[in-house]
Amino acid sequence: MARKPKPISTLETHLGYWLRFVSNRVSHAFSLKAQERGVTVAEWVVLRELYEKEAMPSALAERLGMTRGAISKLADRLAAKGLVTREARESDRRSQTLALTTQGCALVPTLAALADENDAAFFGHLDRPTRETIEAAMREIVRREGLRSVPVD
Repeated sequence: MARKPKPISTLETHLGYWLRFVSNRVSHAFSLKAQERGVTVAEWVVLRELYEKEAMPSALAERLGMTRGAISKLADRLAAKGLVTREARESDRRSQTLALTTQGCALVPTLAALADENDAAFFGHLDRPTRETIEAAMREIVRREGLRSVPVD
C-alpha cells in the first residue's frame, strides 16, 4: 500500500509570500511615478541621499549598502540628466564629491511627495498602531538579519 504524501504548505501560508505580494505592488506603483519624472527608483534613492548634503561616492555606497561601481553608474546617469554634478576635491583631485544641481534639488521634493502619496495609497487606511507594529516588525527583521542594502528594485 502506497503511503499518502505528507501535506505541504501552500504559498498563502507563508508570511514572505504576503510581504512580497504587497511589496511588489508598492514598489511598482512608485517606480511608475518616478519614471514619469524621468528617474528610476535607484536614482531617486541617490537623489534623496544627496538632498541633505553632498557626498563622496564611496561614502554614499557605504551608506546605501551598494557597490562603488553601482554608485558610479547611477551618478553617471544622473549627471547625464543634469541632476548631479561631480566635483574634484581640492585636497585630492582623484577624489570626487557628488552634489545635486539646481534641477536635482527641485526634483527631490516632487519625488518625495510622490513617495508619500504612494505610501498613503497603500497604507493610509491602516490605523497608527497597526502601521507602527508593521514598521517595528520590519525594522527588527532588518536589524536581526543585518540587512544593509537599501531596496532599489
